[in-house]
Amino acid sequence: MIDADGYFSKQVAERYDDGRGPEFQEEVIGRTVGLLAELAGDGRALEFGVGTGRIALPLARRGVLVHGIDMSRAMVDRMLAKPGGERIGVSIGDFATTSVDIERDGGFSLAYLVFNTIMNLTSQEAQVACFRNAAAHLAPSGCFVVEVLVPELRKIPAGQNFVPFRAGPREWAYTVYDTVPQDATCHYIEITEDGRGEARSIPFRYVWPAELDLMAQLAGLRLRDRWDGWTRRPFTEDSVQHVSVWEKPVS
Repeated sequence: MIDADGYFSKQVAERYDDGRGPEFQEEVIGRTVGLLAELAGDGRALEFGVGTGRIALPLARRGVLVHGIDMSRAMVDRMLAKPGGERIGVSIGDFATTSVDIERDGGFSLAYLVFNTIMNLTSQEAQVACFRNAAAHLAPSGCFVVEVLVPELRKIPAGQNFVPFRAGPREWAYTVYDTVPQDATCHYIEITEDGRGEARSIPFRYVWPAELDLMAQLAGLRLRDRWDGWTRRPFTEDSVQHVSVWEKPVS
């Protein structure tokens, strides 16, 4: 698991919601929340890596009871300061191992992990533990949902190990891959308004859809759906991401 204090510090948390990626667009958030609310039904939802509440807050406004797990106190504090933040239960800790008390209210009908956050777990062992942790929190017939990219290795020319994914007048970003342990590090470089340069790097572990299915199987879950994204378009060999749904069987 990456170090929350180092990578999702107070400084990062203060600017996180200023992101310009599609995941911050209202239309995308609406589709995401709509699907998750449908899967949660009348039950409760557990978000792994709840962050500043990009998804948890609008999901709670849909009437879903949401609890979040996150290592970064700074990110969580941003969420709790927003309107409706007091409605989100929070546990501070590593979402691969942190437990939420389910004895009183029973298990969750939905656990979810969005926007590549499964890759913040930087070892296969931790990713397997995450699936087992999700399964332990789910009620029978409950679902675990993961949104994650498909590794972009086909974009890498022979002899190279990096893929640029953002370029602009003031910012650049690229990923460096190590294909043996399936490690990846995203590097971000930004020129601030006053002309200063800022750089930060975040490690990940990329993971394949079939590998995730095996992790789910080890946790006692079975694949129910896999889509190209929140629009529920079919997942194909050309898909660059997927939203996968695994279900906990009824004993």
